[in-house]
Amino acid sequence: MTDGSTAYDAARGAVADAARRLAAEGLLIGTAGNVSVRIAGSDLIAVTATGVVLADCGPEHVSVVDATGAVVAGELAPTSELELHQAAYATAATGAVVHTHAPYATAVACVLDELPVLHYQQLLLGGSVRVAPYATFGTTELAGGVAAALEGRAAALMANHGAVTTGAALDKAVDAALLLEWCCRLYVNAARIGTPRVLDDAQQAAVIEAAIARRYGTTRPAEETP
Repeated sequence: MTDGSTAYDAARGAVADAARRLAAEGLLIGTAGNVSVRIAGSDLIAVTATGVVLADCGPEHVSVVDATGAVVAGELAPTSELELHQAAYATAATGAVVHTHAPYATAVACVLDELPVLHYQQLLLGGSVRVAPYATFGTTELAGGVAAALEGRAAALMANHGAVTTGAALDKAVDAALLLEWCCRLYVNAARIGTPRVLDDAQQAAVIEAAIARRYGTTRPAEETP
């Protein structure tokens, strides 16, 4: 990095913006939840501070920490779930992490051991969403359980606690959090009617094949055929 302070400011501002958006969407409530982003070209992350009302989060409520957890920019102690974030960054593809206590995701995490795939949109998260075993917040045990549940996935649920999503960039992690909450709400609503139908492996593979062939989720000129 040629200008560390500029990179820090940009990351802190982006995390604050993401926190306010997620709070507005109802996924972050009060001080419950946290958001972080990796600062490109470094092992530093910008992460929401502990005790911050996330709907009012500003750049001053975001701290930059190194791999040991030491604060290198900002005035506030980082979230008590810092170790969870650090564990999620163990894979090179992870550029941002969102942890929420979103209502539907938390409800599902209190009941299921895994959220099955009811709708093909869930495949954007990697498929079925595992539920990490319950452990006290802020512990190494919880961080390890969530890291294992995230393997090969962009989302994990935390038993009787909440949810974690990741992305290569902050907007992707935020989108994943919103999608996960939608999937959990879908499951809860479907279960109220009856036993939800689950997409099997063959159906999921067919969706992936069709998405690749049709370049699903990307814009293209009108004259191009799918």
